[in-house]
Amino acid sequence: MKPIYTSFVEAVKDIKDGDTIMVGGFGLCGIPENLILALVETGVKDLTVISNNCGVDEWGLGLLLKNRQIKKMIGSYVGENKEFERQVLSGELEVDLVPQGTLAEKIRAGGAGIPAFYTPAGVGTPIAEGKEVREFDGKEYVLEEAYKADFSLVRAAKADKMGNLVYNKTAQNFNPMIAAAGTVTIAEVEELVEIGEIEPNEVQTPSIYVQRLIVGEQQKKIERLTVRD
Repeated sequence: MKPIYTSFVEAVKDIKDGDTIMVGGFGLCGIPENLILALVETGVKDLTVISNNCGVDEWGLGLLLKNRQIKKMIGSYVGENKEFERQVLSGELEVDLVPQGTLAEKIRAGGAGIPAFYTPAGVGTPIAEGKEVREFDGKEYVLEEAYKADFSLVRAAKADKMGNLVYNKTAQNFNPMIAAAGTVTIAEVEELVEIGEIEPNEVQTPSIYVQRLIVGEQQKKIERLTVRD
């Protein structure tokens, strides 16, 4: 069995100033929102955060950004976050914007123990500046190094007490690969079941990648609400 926490603050309390963390999800879907709230409470700062985007102004990673707890953000787009945009333009926040597919593969490669790989995305653009470019079969590719993190925070629909995880639909975006790429992976789950209740072929993240579990309900936030007149 993996350690099962009852306090979100206790689950993240050893994340220290200057650490690199990965955070799963896409937009506000499948994010470990209670673990993020716990980091706001601990006040840890100077974090390097690797995630697809940075939440919105008042939810998700946007709360850490608003609280000036993020030193550097590595992601694929700014999203619906005006504070993110403001901090970038004012020079308050270091940012690496990475093509979304490249970001996903850099994380996946880190979890798989692959230190680097070649991709055609970004060749001939500022993304390739200072990086090795090689030609394969008449086409140029840029060398991208993998990402790893001190801690990975993920959200799953279900876990058993061994730490095997199952994700719900689009919550599979980034969560499985991020779970594999952290030295310590903390899984926030909606349902915790006994060992054996998850069929082996249903497991999307094997327990070997998960070090801590905690159960927490998810608030169904909407990133952008559009209604008809």
